[in-house]
Amino acid sequence: MLTISSRLDVMHRLGRAMADPTRSRILLALLEAPGYPARLAEDLDLTRTNVSNHLACLRGCGIIVAETEGRQTRYEVADPHITAALLALVDVTLAVDESVPCLDPSCSVAGCCEPVDAR
Repeated sequence: MLTISSRLDVMHRLGRAMADPTRSRILLALLEAPGYPARLAEDLDLTRTNVSNHLACLRGCGIIVAETEGRQTRYEVADPHITAALLALVDVTLAVDESVPCLDPSCSVAGCCEPVDAR
């Protein structure tokens, strides 16, 4: 069971991981599929050094892991639960936009699917 202290540490590491827009872009790319630094740099129009520094931070936060493949290193989200949680967080954050109706027809969250003027 997590203690309050360890929960605070988890929240701090998650916040640090997502606080930087470049790290968030890299993380979003890795949520879709594992990646390699050179390819991430090319796809995101960043330098390899910049990508490597941010990957090191994400690893230090415990969000991603590195797997050596010959002379290359593949990065991926450390655990499928992290992927599911981050995708859910993004979905929930998007669902809060009151000008957009709920995208989930089976949504059971009280107050979510009510018309805006009913709130």
